[in-house]
Amino acid sequence: MTTAAAHAWLDQRWTVNLSTLFTEVPLVERPAAAAAEGFDAAEIWWTLDGPTPPQAELDALRRAFTDAGVQLTGLNFDAGDMAAGSKGLLSRPDGSQQFRDNIAVAVGLADSLGCKALNALYGNRVEGLDPAVQDGLALENLALAAQAAHAVGAILLVEALNAPEAPQYALLSSKDAVAVVDAVNRATGLGNARFLCDLYHLARNGEDLPQAIEAYADRIGHVQIADAPQRNQPGTGQLDFADLLGRLDTAGYQGLIGLEYKPAAGVASADTLGWLPRELRTSTRAR
Repeated sequence: MTTAAAHAWLDQRWTVNLSTLFTEVPLVERPAAAAAEGFDAAEIWWTLDGPTPPQAELDALRRAFTDAGVQLTGLNFDAGDMAAGSKGLLSRPDGSQQFRDNIAVAVGLADSLGCKALNALYGNRVEGLDPAVQDGLALENLALAAQAAHAVGAILLVEALNAPEAPQYALLSSKDAVAVVDAVNRATGLGNARFLCDLYHLARNGEDLPQAIEAYADRIGHVQIADAPQRNQPGTGQLDFADLLGRLDTAGYQGLIGLEYKPAAGVASADTLGWLPRELRTSTRAR
């Protein structure tokens, strides 16, 4: 393989996750930090002050993106206390209202910044509660989120996590996540629920990644990457991104690729970017 062919996969439309990268600085400083490294698109988890944060906090984050000239491309709904092990609220009776309270706030923030993708983490299984009860509640809440997203021209994303890191999470395979996507679309009739294909999580679950891409390409709304098994930058693990992103191209995926990897301990985010030439970091290049 020629050098040019080997590096063709780098010619993607990238968006950088500011909840895993540039965390050396406060959230409101991360869009500028990303811009300083050549990125013009970013996505974030919900790390604001609860489901309905003060307006001043929302305004500050909005200004941070606009002042840096960085497009917000993806936003998570409130998923609870992630540091304490929460992996979502919407399927949990004790978290359902918090999720619902957040829907209008998250959708409003996304809309104000032109963000067209919102991700809803499903949640962990509750010990002693019939999974069918949780799944019914989840479908209700996801339908509400899909309707709110549709009203501003956005899609709703649903993803699988990996069992080694999130053993109690309800969706531990691409098949699980796509089944939920299909159920939401049937319930709403809107067709705006989509699969977030996180190649790192699927790899950690031992999935056949080429097979998953082929099977679910028509439902993929977004792709995120990190190398496996350590969740660091591409080139530090076992995944063949040239092959995988090539397969996504062949399958017709032309969306963004989210960099949701984490720097190794003690390594600055900027120092993990050597694999991606600066001139290829912008999302607005014609492919």
